[in-house]
Amino acid sequence: MNLPILLSLSMLILPLTAFSSEAPLSMTLNDAIRMAVEKNLDVRAELYNPAQFEADINRYRSMYDPLFILQTSYNDSTTATISSGGKTVESQNFTLNTSLSQLFWTGGTAAITFNNGYAKSNVVIPANSWQTGLGVSISQPLLKNVGREATEIAINISRSSKYASLERFNARLLSTVAQVRTEYYKLYSLREERDVKQVSLELARKILSDTQARVNAGVLPAMEVLNAEFGAVTREKDLIDAERAVSDQIDVLRLLLQMDANGGALLTADLPPRDYFAAIESEAIQKALNRPDIREQKRNLELNELQTRNFRQMTRPDLNLTASAQLTGLDSAYQRNMDKVLTFDYPVWSVGLELKYPLGNGAAENEYRKSRLKTEQASLQLRSLEENSAKEVRAAIRGIEAGYKQIEVTDRGKAFAEERLRAFIRKNEVGLATIKDVMDVENDLAVSKSNQIKAVVGYANALTLYWQVTGELLEREGIRVVEGDADKLYSATR
Repeated sequence: MNLPILLSLSMLILPLTAFSSEAPLSMTLNDAIRMAVEKNLDVRAELYNPAQFEADINRYRSMYDPLFILQTSYNDSTTATISSGGKTVESQNFTLNTSLSQLFWTGGTAAITFNNGYAKSNVVIPANSWQTGLGVSISQPLLKNVGREATEIAINISRSSKYASLERFNARLLSTVAQVRTEYYKLYSLREERDVKQVSLELARKILSDTQARVNAGVLPAMEVLNAEFGAVTREKDLIDAERAVSDQIDVLRLLLQMDANGGALLTADLPPRDYFAAIESEAIQKALNRPDIREQKRNLELNELQTRNFRQMTRPDLNLTASAQLTGLDSAYQRNMDKVLTFDYPVWSVGLELKYPLGNGAAENEYRKSRLKTEQASLQLRSLEENSAKEVRAAIRGIEAGYKQIEVTDRGKAFAEERLRAFIRKNEVGLATIKDVMDVENDLAVSKSNQIKAVVGYANALTLYWQVTGELLEREGIRVVEGDADKLYSATR
């Protein structure tokens, strides 16, 4: 066998296709990202959180809905009491009361009431009568629970929580897109390494066949056959491990993209980038301050500040202004009773103040202090996130620079390994190198090829990490999340 031909064969990476009942699917990186954004279960589940907060917002808004109340009762009794001298007392009572109340943004409540009562008794004069009242009442807090912010505190908390959950959804989406890129290039890497091992195995088998022929011809000692057989078996084992790793990675990617687990093999259509990316540290750090997890923490800080203001107001005395006015009537006939109501002859009105204040007010004071502590804690957590983001950006930039240099180094390492293998093949031809030496050097070439593949993929992963820690990965991939995405999910739920 011509050893230079074997060497040329070892330089090639022959594409392999895993056996499947279905044709292999060639997928671009953009296709993979799009499928993950649309179908990944973790991403879809995260969107339900802002949709639930939208339900809370609308639920608390319903406090402004007018409240209608209708009450009716009838009582019939026959008793004997000491006050009646032991005589039998028969009475019937009927009531029909209605009211319509409305809460206002000031915290006050206004109500219109219409009360009707009928009473009949054999000992009361008059024996039977109707009594009606038509009136209005107002209750307005003056110190505690006054104003729009206090009245709509539950709405504002739910709204802030919704915005925070949308940022959490953005963070989940950002993490998922980064994971897709990493797993996509990992599949590329494993396939390339498997192909390297396949070529290495084929070369080892041909070297074994050539060695057997040369031993049979008496050119080489029999020991060289064992060395060649050992090299071939070792490479066959490595190929089996590589094929399993490819299959396992296909399952990982299928699960991430929610693809049919029984489909054909997946092929990566896009190659990892090799072009140099120049990152400017100051600009990158500024971008990182606007990434989703930091925006979420800012929303949480705003929420804590809102709650702190509310708890501060809750330490005030509870002072309420109440006022009411009512037109009344009384007669044995209901129509005459109503006529008296409408004549304004029997008005009833009242105005008053009610003050409530627990001495010491320890509960409200400590709720306020606890809220202040939570706000200060959230502020420190935000500062920590911002400082960590700067550290992560600097580390990511170093990773890009190191990754790019490793590509150049491994390219040279591969070239040196190829030249080294050529030299040992020539030595073997003139008896200055054993088959074991050739197999060892060929294994070094396979390792150098694997290192080159890992360096290219490592550089791609370094870019992914950089765009993730700066928060710009979604924008680069053309992905944008809007509040309406959660609102549509809420509206579609019945």
